[in-house]
Amino acid sequence: MRATGLNLNTLYTAVKTHFNQGRDTYKPLWPEIATLIESNTAMETYAWLGEFSRLREWVGEREINRMEMHGYTLKNKKFEATEGIPSEYIEDDTYGILMPKFQDMGYAASTHPDEMLFALVAAGFTQLCYDNQFYFDTDHPVGEEGDKKSVSNMLAGSGVPWFVLDTSRPLKPFIYQRRKPYRLNDKTNADNSDHVFMLDEYLYGVDARGNWGYGFWQQAFAAKVDLTPDNYKKVRQAMRGFKSNKGRPLGVKPTVCLVGPTWESAAEEIFETPTLPGGGKNPLYGKVKVVVCPWLE
Repeated sequence: MRATGLNLNTLYTAVKTHFNQGRDTYKPLWPEIATLIESNTAMETYAWLGEFSRLREWVGEREINRMEMHGYTLKNKKFEATEGIPSEYIEDDTYGILMPKFQDMGYAASTHPDEMLFALVAAGFTQLCYDNQFYFDTDHPVGEEGDKKSVSNMLAGSGVPWFVLDTSRPLKPFIYQRRKPYRLNDKTNADNSDHVFMLDEYLYGVDARGNWGYGFWQQAFAAKVDLTPDNYKKVRQAMRGFKSNKGRPLGVKPTVCLVGPTWESAAEEIFETPTLPGGGKNPLYGKVKVVVCPWLE
């Protein structure tokens, strides 16, 4: 089969079909814990991070809540994956054997946002958030100028971390900033493609632009100690006690326990088992949703 325009269109249709099949085999986890922010520029600045919104009784003039200009900025990054099909596969009509590779490319496009997001979660102990502290830290400054106090959103230890999150608000604990969605492209025109002319190879690739970042640290708590009922209760109590810079309770509500494979069984026993090991009702059953991420270790 000659590599004509019609045949290359047929090939592209086959590649795209298998690419989409691969995408559909994976259900992303990121919507559980991250808010999607559509980006229209090279970078976005989240100056409004720092103070939760709240209404008050209107007495007298309006009270203006002015944003603290934190300058937390996420610069969009480019990502790609490219595969080549040698012309012999087209000439010999054997390109079908390569289609599983494009299914895998589609799968990679679906998993990539999760891989990037959960790498960000794991790096929260050493990466800065809007208040210029590590996202998971023991000394976040809270309070108005002249009356700052240090607040912790982590239980220190030496174990594999697990996380408790409040995902009940419109802004979740993490940000997925999307500049350009993942899309499939081809470079197959031998008449004007130097690559095809020089290497006798047809290219298919997926690319995207975006970035991932931290939202309010008050909506996330990390623990490097064993995942036990008592340690979870410590985390829950700490999160519910978080206050704004003006001293009002934030009403943080733990909704997700995020774990990697190490703590999967413990999380299931604590939150997904109706009865206690020795009998009796489990008071923590269903209190939070367990989200297991294979990239958290």
